[in-house]
Amino acid sequence: MARKEFKYRGYTLEELQEMPMDNVIEILPSRQRRSLKRGFLPRQKKILDKVRKLNNEGKQGNKGGKPQIIKTHCRDMIVLPEMVGMIFGIYNGKVFVQVQIQPEMIGCYFGEFAPTRQKVAHGDPGMGATRSSMFVPLK
Repeated sequence: MARKEFKYRGYTLEELQEMPMDNVIEILPSRQRRSLKRGFLPRQKKILDKVRKLNNEGKQGNKGGKPQIIKTHCRDMIVLPEMVGMIFGIYNGKVFVQVQIQPEMIGCYFGEFAPTRQKVAHGDPGMGATRSSMFVPLK
């Protein structure tokens, strides 16, 4: 059974990657389109430069066996077609969460893939947890 070919708003991944940036911006959702039409911030330009540098190196052949990870604190960067297949370390306030960019992520923000809050799971209070637990008789 063949896997269904990925399409984003009627375009295949190869078509999106060959398309000029202005045309890609036009088919993104309105919030992302507005953000990109205003231009990239300096920190976003830095990420884009690293992505393009890695893409150029990839065509010449990667020297190391393991893939390059691009670490970033920039959670407001929008996933573009040229980033597909790369691995990003997105900072969530504590650690860099490694995210492999899939074609389905195009048009989303980096921050969506590295949650900043975790579910709180409180354990049972143990001995010495509070002042009052000092006087609880041991069983």
